Amino acid sequence: MVFNKLKKAFSGSIDGETPSEEYLEIDLEREEKENKVLVKLFVLKQYEDVHEILNSLREGYTIAIVDIKILRQKDSIELKRAVSKIKKTADALEGSIAGFGENMVIVTPSFAKIHKETTTPPKKE
Repeated sequence: MVFNKLKKAFSGSIDGETPSEEYLEIDLEREEKENKVLVKLFVLKQYEDVHEILNSLREGYTIAIVDIKILRQKDSIELKRAVSKIKKTADALEGSIAGFGENMVIVTPSFAKIHKETTTPPKKE
């Protein structure tokens, strides 16, 4: 079938038919990507590790679980810079970010939202 169309295009006509303006477009650059969500664990050992996390988030199908324990013990200023950069990227991608315990941060893309339960302090009378 495809060969017949190609033959028509190059010969002008087959069996007395008039040539048609139809053509077949083949996209060789198209990649097959799975549209599955990837939950990926990252360990933040130094500030430079942020770039790998940000690249994964920008792809759009990654939920990042980031272990910040090592950087937290080393340098809290670098940790604040790293988390701030991750938060800015999550906000730009319309995603969510939340701390989970003391040593974990979870970052999601725009299609997923983190439920943050807020507890109200008891009222004083």
